[in-house]
Amino acid sequence: QVQMVESGGGLVQAGGSLRLSCAASGRTFSYYAMGWFRQAPGKEREFVARISSSGGSTYYADFVKGRFTVSRDNAKNTVYLQMNSLKPEDTAVYYCAASRKSFGTRWSDFESWGQGTQVTVSS
Repeated sequence: QVQMVESGGGLVQAGGSLRLSCAASGRTFSYYAMGWFRQAPGKEREFVARISSSGGSTYYADFVKGRFTVSRDNAKNTVYLQMNSLKPEDTAVYYCAASRKSFGTRWSDFESWGQGTQVTVSS
């Protein structure tokens, strides 16, 4: 399994941008598809985006299409989530996760999780 640590969260005004990073340990990072999820207070954890092991394929939840971009650098064992045009409803704890499945957006499709990073968007 890989272990991940997220960073880059913080407080930003609506319309602003943040870039989250997820640094993974282990030599097998490039074998895993990576995903981003988020969880707002009182709500279930929801899928945000995923990227294939090679980085050649990405998939997004409808509510972030055109605003968020997921990318990865396998040489640095890091996956990123660039978030633009942020809205107050994007406020949540954001988690990165690793999956050996080639598809899937359910939290159960992912086997390793980071500890999360808080993103707060003020209106």
